[in-house]
Amino acid sequence: MTIELFLFLFTVGSSASSLLTQAMKKAFKNLSSNMLALASAFIVGIFGTVSAYILMDIVIDAKSIVCVPLITLCIWVSSMGLYDKIMQTLGQLKRGVAYGRITGN
Repeated sequence: MTIELFLFLFTVGSSASSLLTQAMKKAFKNLSSNMLALASAFIVGIFGTVSAYILMDIVIDAKSIVCVPLITLCIWVSSMGLYDKIMQTLGQLKRGVAYGRITGN
């Protein structure tokens, strides 16, 4: 993956993830916005990167497969915004709040 492709996927993925997160917040008002951002980042990151690979005829080898979770992680971090939000989400995951019992922001 070239740096240009990475930046392209990161920019498009971050924008799409932010839009999807906002739409999901309106649809699922009882769920935490942190978990919604995590879910939308994984959806956009994985499907977006694999779709770009297929559309651009990029050979899917070990290096390309490793880049999929990395770009997904970068999209998640950018959609979370700040360090405090990331630490809050990790704390929620550690407490086991992520299994359908998430309320509030």
